[in-house]
Amino acid sequence: MSANTILVLDFGGQYSHLIARRIRELKVYSEVGPGDLSSREFEELKEDLNIKGVILSGGPSSVYNEKSPKIDRKILKHSIPFLGLCYGHQLIAFISGGKVKPGKKHEYGISKVRINNSQGILEGLDKVEKVWMSHIDTVTELPEDYDVLAQSENCPVAAFMHKHKPFYGIQWHPEVTHTKNGMLILRNFVYNICRCKPNWKLENHINNSIEEIKKTIGKSKAIIALSGGLDSSTATILASKAIGKNLTAVFVNHGFLRKGEPDFVESIFKKSDMNFVKLSEQERFLKKIKGVKEPEKKRKIIGREFIRVFEKNAKKIDAEYLIQGTIYPDRIESGFKKFSDKIKTHHNVGGIPSKISFKGIVEPLRDLYKDEVKKLAASLGLPEKIAWRQPFPGPGLAVRIIGKVSKKKLEIIKKADKIVTEEIEQRGFNDKLWQYFAVLMDTKSTGVKGDARAYGYTVAVRIVESKDAMTANFTKIPYNILESISTRITNEIQDVTRVVYDITNKPPSTIEWE
Repeated sequence: MSANTILVLDFGGQYSHLIARRIRELKVYSEVGPGDLSSREFEELKEDLNIKGVILSGGPSSVYNEKSPKIDRKILKHSIPFLGLCYGHQLIAFISGGKVKPGKKHEYGISKVRINNSQGILEGLDKVEKVWMSHIDTVTELPEDYDVLAQSENCPVAAFMHKHKPFYGIQWHPEVTHTKNGMLILRNFVYNICRCKPNWKLENHINNSIEEIKKTIGKSKAIIALSGGLDSSTATILASKAIGKNLTAVFVNHGFLRKGEPDFVESIFKKSDMNFVKLSEQERFLKKIKGVKEPEKKRKIIGREFIRVFEKNAKKIDAEYLIQGTIYPDRIESGFKKFSDKIKTHHNVGGIPSKISFKGIVEPLRDLYKDEVKKLAASLGLPEKIAWRQPFPGPGLAVRIIGKVSKKKLEIIKKADKIVTEEIEQRGFNDKLWQYFAVLMDTKSTGVKGDARAYGYTVAVRIVESKDAMTANFTKIPYNILESISTRITNEIQDVTRVVYDITNKPPSTIEWE
């Protein structure tokens, strides 16, 4: 049993697991459970996990709709602290007898709130705070047992507390980095209100994962989908420690990799004592997505073909299980949860066919964020050039080409991506960044090359900073670096006449374009 746990009840919010991630940063164990958890199920969890507090997540629904997810009212009768965030804030107010209505103005992005009463969860905050809002509905009236703690221009009840019970609600999102003092709010709840002790360590996940893999696979054989990226490489090491020679690492070159990627991956893993197989399937994958423009369809086709390739090779070695390096942001964006909206399908989640020949799919990193995986990789002794690589999508450059994919477009995007990477890394700027890459747009524009009219493609450059990939800011990159990138791309790639820079944060965008 954990010494103390914060349970996050998930109502379909994009940041549900990020809340748990932030709690873990405070060295307190946290788990995510379904928002419609029954009172009996909660009782069992409370005993098993020693739950000290509950956080109700955000979500895309409206609490006043009959079919919207609701918490079992009996759970609120427990004498432990509750904190509602966004939808959770509205839900506590609504089921307690308050009123929730569509706001006159919606709030998305950075807002300012006035703190009327800086006690409880708001202790230590300034009178005016910058916070991240993302809501349509708002609490317009509280039950008589509640007090207003904060307001915004468009939200009369931006935060509240119960007069006698440790029940709190805030309309904004303290878990995202855009909220200046978000961690202070969560710290107040976890330490001051729930009285938790900081005793959880990420390294505990190593032993737990190894034991889980052993228990699931037993003495059977398994293959792991190895891309050479951080996630799949970390999962490979964990799986190797768990089942040893019963693991085969399968690297599939689907043709959508960066320049030099296949040779790089082979050089790293062929030196190890694990079973390593490299497959060249470029023509197969390119043929399957020929003429496909819609990004979701691309992702699903690529995901399906990955599985089929793995199935074929698993039969050769009698492997019954497939292991993947899926991490939480992959699952959350693929809309795997009961109440969540799908943003985009990841090839190793939503792209998996409904019928597969594997006995099971094992995902030892499924509850971790990218920065947690990086720390895990370092603990496992992975080389720095793997542990600190920038993230790369499973479908590869196929989703960095807007519209139809062709050999010519792949040649262009590979060259552009190499130029962006070289310019960033040669200047030592990569240590400050999360991702930096090129996107080939499906539009052409007129340019001038060699005193003659040229009509070519547009390349978009995307450079972002992030901590966990759930939120990200575009980088205010020095103009001389952008100029060098633009000059090289237009000079070295004949078919490109224009380069643009993406200055959109996540949200509202995603990091990748497709």
